[in-house]
Amino acid sequence: MLIRFRGTHTSIFHCNGVGLCSFRSQFLYSSTSTPAPTHFLVKYLVDSLGFSNEEAASTSSKVTSVKTLKNPDLVINFLKQTGFDNTQMKKMVSRAPKMLLRDVSKTLKPKFQCLMDLGLSGSDLVNVIAKDVQIIDRGLVTHLRPTIDFLRSILGSDENVVKALKRAPWLLTFGPHHTMEANRLLLRNIGFSDEKIRKLVVIYPNYLTQKPERIKDLLHRLENDFQVPRDSPFFHYGFQVLSSQKKSMLDRKIGIFKSFGWSDDDILEMFRKLPYCIGLSEVRIQEKLNLFMKELGLGPAYLVSHLGVLIYSLEKRVVPRMQVLKILDEKKLERRNLALSSVLSISESRFIRYFVLPYKDQIPDLNEPLQKTVAP
Repeated sequence: MLIRFRGTHTSIFHCNGVGLCSFRSQFLYSSTSTPAPTHFLVKYLVDSLGFSNEEAASTSSKVTSVKTLKNPDLVINFLKQTGFDNTQMKKMVSRAPKMLLRDVSKTLKPKFQCLMDLGLSGSDLVNVIAKDVQIIDRGLVTHLRPTIDFLRSILGSDENVVKALKRAPWLLTFGPHHTMEANRLLLRNIGFSDEKIRKLVVIYPNYLTQKPERIKDLLHRLENDFQVPRDSPFFHYGFQVLSSQKKSMLDRKIGIFKSFGWSDDDILEMFRKLPYCIGLSEVRIQEKLNLFMKELGLGPAYLVSHLGVLIYSLEKRVVPRMQVLKILDEKKLERRNLALSSVLSISESRFIRYFVLPYKDQIPDLNEPLQKTVAP
């Protein structure tokens, strides 16, 4: 139970004389120095959540008003019953130690129930709260419910709100609703329907919380510099790619493509067809262009027409499959003559059926490259 001290005459200590009692009360409660950690809480955090002694001391020093383990234990047990594991709880308590002081019945349960009524449950509920523990500290009536109502007004349904929150839990703790409203009006003013706005926000919730000036600039670049029309099915993804990186980084990535002989038109066509190609890291772009263009001799025209090959993982798909084909060709075994794009795009089971099982007697370990590097 949280015990408040209103003056130096109130103390939890038993004393033999007024002088000693007064001295200890003044010494303990009038000091302005940083409070020492509550040692019984340190032990509790170490034993129950796996904190190190140093981590536990740092965390408990921020909640020195804890006088018993009753409330922290109620909080931790409630979180366990809800489905949080020790790793998640440790991170949450580290980020927001005062959650150990919250009243389970009056504070935590109503907030959790509010999110469950929205449609979050099970692992989804746990993951949303674990990713942004500040949700627990937001007022139910003053913040959480108004924010959910506002998101519902934009996204049209509880289902869409849940989808957005699973992608961006911090939407629940974002403060300035006027910023989100300004961005919605911005899209409406340039001709976006409410349905198109919903799709954009569900796919890319960060859109709502950026400064309107930045949104205007991104939309201008997307339509004018990259020539992606608003009715393109990839408009949302193009916006996401542009907004997730600085212009200087984007320019460096374009420079890498140009160093391999790509023209401006090639790059624009690639972006319009599959913006994710520009979303790859600089290192990944370099590695993939080295493999497909320098080692395999493919030109920009082929890759622009088969952009999917640039998205596949080198380690999990491209290299293992190329190794299997190389083994078959080195042994001069007849095999299906599929284009590279088809070899990489077919499912794992079909690839095995086409290029591994027919040769299991001649090459028993042919499947080894796939087993070693390809995720199931």
